[in-house]
Amino acid sequence: MSFRLRFAARDVRVLNDEQVFDGYFGVQRITVSHRCFSGDWSPPITREVFERGDAVGVLPYEPETDSLILIEQFRAGSLRDEHSPWMLELIAGIVEPGESDESVVRRESAEEAGCELDELVPIATYYPSAGACTEHVRLFCGRVLSAAVDQVRGLAEEGEDILVHRLSRAEVLEMLRRNQINNGHTLVALQWFALHGERLRDAWTGGRSATQ
Repeated sequence: MSFRLRFAARDVRVLNDEQVFDGYFGVQRITVSHRCFSGDWSPPITREVFERGDAVGVLPYEPETDSLILIEQFRAGSLRDEHSPWMLELIAGIVEPGESDESVVRRESAEEAGCELDELVPIATYYPSAGACTEHVRLFCGRVLSAAVDQVRGLAEEGEDILVHRLSRAEVLEMLRRNQINNGHTLVALQWFALHGERLRDAWTGGRSATQ
């Protein structure tokens, strides 16, 4: 691959960084100067940045039934959606300091879907909205051993009310084709699964690791 980013972290100078809001999430006001493609340094630029914390997500796949485990829940950020503010999603959670991605995946899978997973396969790492948010997301696909299908799950103390679904691979990919999946983490994971699902099924039903 010949492409290489022109600049690196050393090509940004942080001139000021202050917290302007500290609630369920946080907001930082930063002032930076960065190297320009002309070779000069930019004038100071001030931006408010949403501090959400890093997150992990997992797309649980059951190769024996060729099905995916997805969850349905209310999302306050989609209140303006004219169809519904409930979304069909993969399982996800915020990574707290000192936690590993795998431990968060397994904890959230149990809490949100009563889901026990075996092997985890990396899907992608990315910044979903780097223009305004520091969040970095790591996605995985996990082999399902068991799941609380058709049950309502989640932690009451966190206001969670989550319905667990088992949907066939064909149905979910048809929903993807029809633009019926409307949240970023799930879109990214399903686009990956559309490319790699058959390989995963062959490996896991054949008793092999999907990373071999």
